[in-house]
Amino acid sequence: MVAPELVRSAQAGDRDALITLLREIESHVYRTAYYILNNEQDALDASQEALLRIYTKINSYEEKALFKTWVQRIVTNICIDKFRKAKPTVSIDEHDMTFTAEHNVEQEMLVGYLAKDIREAIEKLPEHHRSVVVLRYLQDFSYHEIAESLNLPLNTVKSYLFRARQQLQSLLQEYQKGGVRG
Repeated sequence: MVAPELVRSAQAGDRDALITLLREIESHVYRTAYYILNNEQDALDASQEALLRIYTKINSYEEKALFKTWVQRIVTNICIDKFRKAKPTVSIDEHDMTFTAEHNVEQEMLVGYLAKDIREAIEKLPEHHRSVVVLRYLQDFSYHEIAESLNLPLNTVKSYLFRARQQLQSLLQEYQKGGVRG
């Protein structure tokens, strides 16, 4: 993700290194926040808060853990806090569709519905299951990195993922049958 030398330079007070570091991780931070919160504005707020916290706490990072794991823990904790306080919202962006002649509109709509169904199914998971699913499948974290990021035992991570996969499979089957819609 980020070169260790860049992190060390940022910790040593090199302002340019710190800015470069924040720019390198900002899309990763936003993507994680978006998948956990499933709302663009909340994700922007959470990622901004996370970047600010990273900026102010960079000296507290110790190389015991990977930098990306440390960053992920910050983002995830902020998102979980926001998720607990959040009230349900609807994103207008989800309803925008663009039709152009060079694309297979039917295929794009099917892919769009599938992606929406998956997002909705992930959103229905309990927050602890949602966090591990986002980190594992959307951020490509290893089980060990997830355990470290969320401060959980490895077996708990495996158990959460197993249960989350079962719940997702059940929800997606219901969506396929047309039984569950937002």
